[in-house]
Amino acid sequence: MSDKQQRIVSALMDRHGRTFAAELGVDLKRNTPSPLFRLLCFSLLTSAPVQADIAMRGAIALGRAGWTTPQKLAESRWSERARTLNNAGYARVDEKTATQLDEMNRQLLEEYGGDLRKLREHADGDVQQVQKALKRFKGIGDTGAGIFLREVQGVWQEFYPFADKAALKAAEKLELPASADRLARLVDQQDYPCLVAALVRAQLAKDTDAIRKVTSS
Repeated sequence: MSDKQQRIVSALMDRHGRTFAAELGVDLKRNTPSPLFRLLCFSLLTSAPVQADIAMRGAIALGRAGWTTPQKLAESRWSERARTLNNAGYARVDEKTATQLDEMNRQLLEEYGGDLRKLREHADGDVQQVQKALKRFKGIGDTGAGIFLREVQGVWQEFYPFADKAALKAAEKLELPASADRLARLVDQQDYPCLVAALVRAQLAKDTDAIRKVTSS
């Protein structure tokens, strides 16, 4: 890693070095069904045409409503889900997403018994297979599957190193390697999920240019 890259990575991590799972308040290191389920819900919410901070507020609201497992969400009513999302600022697509949450949840329960670790087992370390499986959930596309894998790779280490298009786009703007393998060489493996999250956060905050200017002075 060059001195310039080191300065950029340091500034990036100082400003934005936190995973979205951490902001959501879930501990993925436990690798238990509830944290993984909540991450999946966040991935679904971010797949809709809404701002990332609004999707996060919606996902946090789902947790506060007590819908932290597939079984608990299955007990909720459509009107409750729509109202909870709307009250969190997740408007416009609240009704559609309330339906998609139910459809996703039903599929999760039917195919994997509510346990995403079984999806992991079926993928057998194949990143394309796990992306395909994630995108079979109603409402989750490339963006949502990328978010889930980007966050979970610290626990599901057979998919490390992974970086989605959003992270790689930001890396290119910051003159960092625009490939997951090369990005992974810039930090320790345990810090890599924070790095790719930081890249996305920098892109969302539109401060990649500011980081470059600060680190070049």
